[in-house]
Amino acid sequence: MSPSKSINRRTFLEGSAATIAAGSLVGGGLSNLPLRADSTVTSTSAETLIGQLFQTLDDKQKKEVCFDWDHVDKKRGLLRTFVSANWNITEPEINDDFYSDQQRDLIEQVFKSIIHPDWHDRYYKQLEDDAGGFGNEQSIAIFGKPTPDGSGEKFELVITGRHMTIRCDGNSADHVAFGGPVFYGHAPEFNENPNHTDNVFWHQAVAANDLYKMLDGRQQKQSLVAKTPREQSVGFRGVSNDITGLPVSDMSSDQREHLQKVLGTLVEMYRPSDQDEAMQCLKTQGGLDACKLSFYTDNDLGKDGVWDNWRLEGPSFVWHYRGAPHVHVWVNVADSADVVTNA
Repeated sequence: MSPSKSINRRTFLEGSAATIAAGSLVGGGLSNLPLRADSTVTSTSAETLIGQLFQTLDDKQKKEVCFDWDHVDKKRGLLRTFVSANWNITEPEINDDFYSDQQRDLIEQVFKSIIHPDWHDRYYKQLEDDAGGFGNEQSIAIFGKPTPDGSGEKFELVITGRHMTIRCDGNSADHVAFGGPVFYGHAPEFNENPNHTDNVFWHQAVAANDLYKMLDGRQQKQSLVAKTPREQSVGFRGVSNDITGLPVSDMSSDQREHLQKVLGTLVEMYRPSDQDEAMQCLKTQGGLDACKLSFYTDNDLGKDGVWDNWRLEGPSFVWHYRGAPHVHVWVNVADSADVVTNA
């Protein structure tokens, strides 16, 4: 299917992601972050696919899985921005007979367009381990009214299931990255061993722990926090003394450079335009210099000093990594702490 050629801000971000990339987020200057762009995966194609999917839904299907942009659920509040570790936003599963073969194919193509091609195999492993494959125990919802070319009114598609909340928003959700708070996780075993064998996301924690080893004694002491906060507590706190950990501004140049690489491992799974938008949000609210890094000591699997739980947090940037007993990661990124998200 050929993508729409209409030009909007999301299309521009996609086309420029390879050259702008994220820029450096230390001190607000620009340097290269190891993000990759792939011309075969365009945000236009993702949004266009949603528009095509919406056109194939009949009235009965739309009643079940389509909502107004600001639909409020009695239990979950603003449904479009809700996030959880294990939930279904609507009842019909993707692999149910509720959808036609064509519709299921379109939904999977949207998923593959959101996720960077280098990550497809790893995500399919996560889905196989946690849900028996793509479309099992997963559901979708569409908010707003996408047009066939993926433009028009505000719209967003949300895919949910065990260890997954991802979004494709057509740049409709103002001020936030990824269309709102997202979640990813993996449990090859519910109670993982200290090495987290076969966990597709564990390398992110390894990269963060490599940075911990680079810290001197004073810095390590300041970065260590005794109690892990509630993992779903990822609302923005602005410039607050309540944010724990070691200020990035207190790190040396080589430590900051390594932290940028850690950040690259966190965002690399997403399509280039979403990577770029997240980095631009972080840059707007002060870059990494406005953040603090915490390692939590209360859930150290194997008591090996490799911190399974850790968190990078700034005024409107939260990347909370919980590795015990298995990996849960909560992400909430915006360009202002005044943005209210349902997280």
